[in-house]
Amino acid sequence: MQQSLLAHTPEPPYYAVIFSSVKNHVADGYDEMAAEMDKLVRQQDGFLGVESARNDVGITVSYWSSLDAIRNWKANTQHLLAQKLGREEWYINYKVRICRIERDYEF
Repeated sequence: MQQSLLAHTPEPPYYAVIFSSVKNHVADGYDEMAAEMDKLVRQQDGFLGVESARNDVGITVSYWSSLDAIRNWKANTQHLLAQKLGREEWYINYKVRICRIERDYEF
C-alpha cells in the first residue's frame, strides 16, 4: 500500500500557510536550501505537516497548530536567510496566505 502524500492533520481548527511562487531560471543552491528548510520546519513547535507541488507555479501548504507557531517559524533565523535568498536569487514573485482551517474531510 502506498503511503499518503497528504499531511495528516488533527481535528480543526488549525492553520495553513499557503506559499505560492514562481521561480526564475537561477537554481544555484535552491534544492539544497529547500531540503534544509524541509528538515528544519519539521522540528518546529506547532508544525503539523506539509504538502507541496511545483509546475509553472509552486504551491506549498504547511499546517500549524497556532498563529504563534507560524510567527515563530517566519522569524527563525535560518528561515529568514532562505526568505532573503528567495527574494534576491530564486523567485520572480511569491505570495503567502494564512488561513484558519474550520473544517476538513477526506477520502
